[in-house]
Amino acid sequence: MTHAHPTSRDILIYDHPLSGNCHKIRMFLTMLDLPYRLELMNVLEHANQADWFGKLNPLRQIPVVIDDGTVIQDSQAILLYFALKDGPDWIDPTPQGMAAIAEWLSYAAKEVSNGPQMARLYHLADEDIDIRRATAEGERVLGHLDTHLSRHDWLCLDRPTIADLAVFPYVALSRQGKLSLDERPSVLAWIDRIAALPGYIPMPGLPELATQ
Repeated sequence: MTHAHPTSRDILIYDHPLSGNCHKIRMFLTMLDLPYRLELMNVLEHANQADWFGKLNPLRQIPVVIDDGTVIQDSQAILLYFALKDGPDWIDPTPQGMAAIAEWLSYAAKEVSNGPQMARLYHLADEDIDIRRATAEGERVLGHLDTHLSRHDWLCLDRPTIADLAVFPYVALSRQGKLSLDERPSVLAWIDRIAALPGYIPMPGLPELATQ
């Protein structure tokens, strides 16, 4: 995939290594061959509640990216920003194509967040979460995705886009939320396809790099 090669660029990610939303940004920048720096934001110890961080992101959520002084928050927005700036092959030039991608960005922010992400957070950090609701939503999400991916290799446009990267991490981490992927063969095959993309990087709970 084509992308720009800046001569001098300072990209900083406020990051946590166990955050799927941060992982999708690290992975996309690696796929774009863009160098970046990481600043640990220990959300498990509520470091994100600090006043200085609230000035960067009033919602006090990670990831936040600073690209040569430009501040971008929200992982879906960050994916879109870097795709527009550095990776046009990951989006689409048509209104229909971008609408299809936007549908899945919204799906990542709503359905995937309310299901697999919340179920994992409950088991990982003992957060005050309605686990029965999160589990039910997680199973619904996995069922929907398995049906969709039984007919398509990628979420939309018959090729990898930021839609796939947006939805991927928390779905692939579903087992950490006590959700089973074993009876979702189409989801598992999609996870393997993403893990085979150039520039893919793992995190705990995700597939390791394929051996050469």
